[in-house]
Amino acid sequence: MHKRMFTSVRIAFGVFSITCIGLATSPVDAEERDRSQPNFIFVLSDDIAQGDLGCYGQKLIQTPRLDQMAAEGTRYLQAYCGTSVCAPSRSSFFTGLHTGHCPVRGNYELPPEGQLPLPAETVTIAEVAKAADYATATFGKWGMGFFDTSGNPRKQGVDHFFGYNCQRHAHSYFPTYLFDDDQPFVLPGNDGLGVGETYAQELIQNDMIRWLRNHGDEPFMMFYAITLPHGRHEIDDLGIYRDRDWTDRQKAYAAQVTRVDSDMGELMDTLRELDIAENTLIVFSGDNGSSFSPTSEIGKRFNQASNGLRGYKRGMYEGALRQAALAWWPGTVPAGRVDDQPWAFWDLLPTFVELSGATLPSGYETDGKSLVEYLKGGDAPERDYFYWELHHGEKPIQAARFGHWKAVRGGIHKPIEIYDLRTDAAESNDLATSRTDLVQRAQAIFDEAHRVDPNWPLDRRSEAHTAAAKKAWEIKRSRDKSRWVPDSAVERELD
Repeated sequence: MHKRMFTSVRIAFGVFSITCIGLATSPVDAEERDRSQPNFIFVLSDDIAQGDLGCYGQKLIQTPRLDQMAAEGTRYLQAYCGTSVCAPSRSSFFTGLHTGHCPVRGNYELPPEGQLPLPAETVTIAEVAKAADYATATFGKWGMGFFDTSGNPRKQGVDHFFGYNCQRHAHSYFPTYLFDDDQPFVLPGNDGLGVGETYAQELIQNDMIRWLRNHGDEPFMMFYAITLPHGRHEIDDLGIYRDRDWTDRQKAYAAQVTRVDSDMGELMDTLRELDIAENTLIVFSGDNGSSFSPTSEIGKRFNQASNGLRGYKRGMYEGALRQAALAWWPGTVPAGRVDDQPWAFWDLLPTFVELSGATLPSGYETDGKSLVEYLKGGDAPERDYFYWELHHGEKPIQAARFGHWKAVRGGIHKPIEIYDLRTDAAESNDLATSRTDLVQRAQAIFDEAHRVDPNWPLDRRSEAHTAAAKKAWEIKRSRDKSRWVPDSAVERELD
């Protein structure tokens, strides 16, 4: 029976079930693999926020498996994204660089498909994993370069890729095609414009579980970039939310979050079935903070900004940068811990370096600090500062955190704002006028942390970026109208 037929049951009753895909696989013999090399899975749920999860206080959306993950692991209150939109946030994780150094610092669309690619010389977490003899895979949304560029996932250390290469393509949950490595294949019954017959997340989850079963007997590093609950808000089954007195968009959003939850439950159940849960670290997070204004249709219904933080996606205030973040590693990550020490996505690469014992490739660079002892229950590493920049629209913006102080600048010609996060996490009281010493410190950080890059000038959007984005979106709209499928796409039997 097709797995999708179980979806409403899994959502409606919160059943902690395992859905087997393909042939059953026996648990991995503990003697068959090197336990000194733990597996690492980073799950990045696109646009999910702290306020969406029950373990952070959500009352209307059910997330029993993620709540279980938090109870069995550690929940973080001050985990920071790479920056507050998709491509640079995931690129920060993948490269171990903050967005003053990362080669991707904003969403940069390229025609006809794909985003600005990671340069060939960039050292990625997948390449580090390969150096330590790990199997590597990415599932979901890539967004770091199309297959004919240096950003091809197979050129950046990824053994297997399945899902959407391009962020624009990923706006549809019922697209006309997906990619298995670089091979496009047709999704029957879909036009890419609305709800169709073949749900992309179903196929992506199935392929992820299959790969896990095939590689559970060797060290592996997986990046699971789940597209849910990013807009458009489409799903194959509204489950328990179908009859709620909500708008259709609110029902779909809630069902998307609960679908992420049940798919995460299947992932954890599969690790336990394979007897590798105690040798596997999962870090779960969103790629930016709250995605909606508190007064918006979704933000208001679900009180998404219930943590009291200011701002949301595409901003530099805490509400845009702090993530829903959980770590789960049975027997190693403390169960039931709730911690408010800060860390950021660029810390995950050096963390994996220490865990894996990798021999570092030539050119390795990181802005991060290893979190190994912190994950095990110790203190977060000390550092001089955290830094973010975001190139969105015509006005790049910046932020820095140093100690308990936070600096925000809404443009290179704008004044620097200063907030004391220790007493003002909502960033409501700008202290810049009275603390000129902190303004000077922030300016020094901004100057030091921003590495000049012709793709990312701080005073404007580059002309090449503007032209490329305009052409890319023209092609996207044209392809949508024609229900376009690549000429090389194949038809195949789907799960």
